[in-house]
Amino acid sequence: MNIQQLRYVRETVRQNLNLTEAANRLFTSQPGVSKQIREFELELGIEIFVRRGKRFVAVTEPGKAVVKIIERILLEVDNLRQVGQEFKEERSGVLTIATTHTQARYSLPKVVTEFKRRYPGVQLHLHQGSPPHVAEMTVEGEADIAIATESLDRYPRLLALPAYSWSHCVVVPLNHPLAKRTSLTLEDLVSQPIVTYDPTFTGRSRIDQAFAAKGLKPEIALSAIDSDVIKSYVELGLGIGIIASMAFDAERDKGLVRLEAGHLFHSNTTRVAIKRGAHLRGFAYEFIELFSAPLTRAAIEKALVGEGEQYEL
Repeated sequence: MNIQQLRYVRETVRQNLNLTEAANRLFTSQPGVSKQIREFELELGIEIFVRRGKRFVAVTEPGKAVVKIIERILLEVDNLRQVGQEFKEERSGVLTIATTHTQARYSLPKVVTEFKRRYPGVQLHLHQGSPPHVAEMTVEGEADIAIATESLDRYPRLLALPAYSWSHCVVVPLNHPLAKRTSLTLEDLVSQPIVTYDPTFTGRSRIDQAFAAKGLKPEIALSAIDSDVIKSYVELGLGIGIIASMAFDAERDKGLVRLEAGHLFHSNTTRVAIKRGAHLRGFAYEFIELFSAPLTRAAIEKALVGEGEQYEL
C-alpha cells in the first residue's frame, strides 16, 4: 500500500470512473492506474470498483468506505506539507482563490493589492467561475479559499462564513423615463425589458423571488455573468439593468443613472469558505481578514470546532 495508489483511487472517483481521464490528470498511463488499483484491491482483499470488462462502472459498498478513508488520509498528507512550508518558508508559497467575476472585479482588487504588499513572496492565483464551480474547486482541494454569494453554504464539506451583505441597484441610461424617479416599484421594472445576471450568479435568485412573490413575470432581455456586460447593453438601450450595487462606479459609468433597489429585493450575503479539515497557511488567514475584518483566524478556528455555527455579521 502506498500514497500513489491512494491518489489513483481518489482521482478515478473524481473523474467519474474514467480511467483515461484519471491517468491524464495524474500524468501517467491508463494501464498503470488500472494495475496499481488492482494491486491495492488485492492487498485489501476487497474490490473497490465494479467492473464490466476493463471498464469501471460503479463503486462497491466497501469501496465507498475505502474512498472516504482515502480522502481523509490524503487531506492529512497535504496538511503535513502545509505545516512544513509554514515553518520553513513563512512568507512565501502559493495561495489559490476561487471566486466569481463580480467579486474578482469589484471586491477583491484592494484586498489583493494590500496582500501582495505584505506578502510579495506569495504566488497568488485567482480563478473565476460559477458559484458551484468555485465551491467544487475548494472541496477538491484545487483552491484554498472560495468567495461567492451563492452555493457555498450548501456544501457540508465547506465551512462557509458570512463576509458582508449587499443589495442590488437598477441602472438606466441618462435619458430613460425612470432616470428621475426617486423611488421604484417592481411594477415599474416589470414594464421594461430587463438585463441582469445569469440565474446562478450574483443574487439572481433574490431578483426572481421578488417578482414571483408579487405574481409578476419580467421580460429578461439578456442575462450575463458579467456586470460590465450588463451595463454595456443597458447603455445600448437593450433594457434597464439590475446589478450588484458594488458594480456601479460613478466615475466609469457616466452614461448611466443608478437607482436604489434595496427595498425591492432581499439583501444578499457574500461568503468566504474553506474546506473543513484542511490546514491553512498563516497568510491565507490574513487574506480572509483583509477581505472581511470580522473573519479573524480566531473566529474561523472557533467556527471550525463548532462554536461559531451561529456566526452573524
